Amino acid sequence: MKDLKHLYYFENLLTEANNDLVRQAKAEGKLAIGYTCYHMPEVLLNLDNCFSVRIRAPRTGSMEMATYYMSNATCEYARALLERALEGGYQFLDGMAGVDVCECMNRSMENMELLKTNDQSKKGFFWCNLDSPCHDNEDAVQHVTEQVTRKVLKPLHENYGVDISDAAVRKAVEEHNEVCRLLKEIGDYRKLENPTITGHEFHILTLATYCCPKYLILDKLRETAEELKTREPDTKKNYRAKVVVVGSEIDDPDLIELIEDSGALVVADRFCYGSIPGRQEIILNDEEDAVTQVVRNYLKTTLCVRHVEPHKVQLRLDTAARLKEEYHADGIIYEQIKFCTYWSYERALASHIMQDEYGIPTLSIDRPYMSRTSGQLRTRVQAFVERLEIQKIRAAREQREKEAAGNGV
Repeated sequence: MKDLKHLYYFENLLTEANNDLVRQAKAEGKLAIGYTCYHMPEVLLNLDNCFSVRIRAPRTGSMEMATYYMSNATCEYARALLERALEGGYQFLDGMAGVDVCECMNRSMENMELLKTNDQSKKGFFWCNLDSPCHDNEDAVQHVTEQVTRKVLKPLHENYGVDISDAAVRKAVEEHNEVCRLLKEIGDYRKLENPTITGHEFHILTLATYCCPKYLILDKLRETAEELKTREPDTKKNYRAKVVVVGSEIDDPDLIELIEDSGALVVADRFCYGSIPGRQEIILNDEEDAVTQVVRNYLKTTLCVRHVEPHKVQLRLDTAARLKEEYHADGIIYEQIKFCTYWSYERALASHIMQDEYGIPTLSIDRPYMSRTSGQLRTRVQAFVERLEIQKIRAAREQREKEAAGNGV
C-alpha cells in the first residue's frame, strides 16, 4: 500500500517521551501532566491549559538502576519507567498522576517520588496516587470522584490556577470525543476483507493520541482519515491470518510489527495503550456534574484484569469473542509482560476458556517490555499462523464434503 502521508511524522513522535509536540506545547505555556493507567481519567488531565502525557520509556536499554530499587522479578514496564525517571527523562512534567492499581507500579511511582526524579524547581509539581477500587458500582464511582477531585483537580487549581469548572470538563470531553471519532473512523478500515491500514500503522496513530497534546495532532488525524477513504489495499494480501491482540500494556509499535512480519495482521487492539477501550466517546448528560459522569464512564468501560467481579470477567471474555467476529479475525493472541501479576492469571485462564468454551484458536505468550529482537516470540507467532491456516483448510474441506453429501454426490 502507498505510505500514509503523516505516518513517519507520528512514528518519530514516539521515539521519546518529551517529543517535539510536547516541547511545543510547553513553549506555549501549557502544563504537561503525566499518567500511566486507564484508571486515571485521562480527560480530566486535559482541562484548561493542561495536556496529558501517558508516559512510556521508548528505546529502553539497561534497567540496572531500576532493578536495584525494584528487583529483577518485577514488571519490566514499571522498571523501565523508573529507569527513565532516574535518567531525568520526565523532568518536563508539571505533575504525575499515578494510580494504585498494582504493586509494581506502586513501587515504581514511590521510588520516583522518594528519589526526587521530578524537576525540583517546579514548586507547583504534585504527585498523586489515586486509590482505584476493584468495583464499578455507585459506591466506587463516588469514591473515585472524591479521590480525583482532592488529589488531582484541587492541586491543578491551587498550584497552577487551572480552570476545573464543570464547563471546562465538558470542553475537555468534547476534544477527547473528536479524537475518538477520528480513531474509530480510521480503525474501522481494519474490518474490511482486505484492510487498508495495518495494525502497526494504527497502533502508531493511537499511541500518538496518548503521548502528544491532542490539539496539535487533530489536523493530521483528520487528513489521515480523509486519506484512507481512497487508499487502495495491496492487490496480493501480505498476511496469512488476522488476529486480535488481547493483554497487558503495549506501547511499542515494534511488537505489533513483529507479529505482522510473522504473517498475522493485527486487526483489533484490546490491550493497555490500545484503542479498545480508551478511544470510545464519553457521552454526558446535563442532569449530573461532568466529573462524576467521567469517572463512571472509566469504571464501567474498563476491561482491566484488576476487576475480578464475575460480570467484569465475563465482559472481558465476551468482548474478546465479539472483536474476533466484528473484525473478522481468525484467532486471538493473549499476551502479558513478564511478571505481571494480574495478567499472569487472566492469560492462563482466558486462553483456555476462549479455545475450550468459545472455540476460538488462541495463542498465549509472555514477553519482555521491549520485544523487537525476540526470536522465540517470532517463532511462536509463525507457528500459530500455520495452525490457523491448517484449520481454515480443514474447515473449507469439511464444508465442501458436507455440500457434496447434501447434493447426493
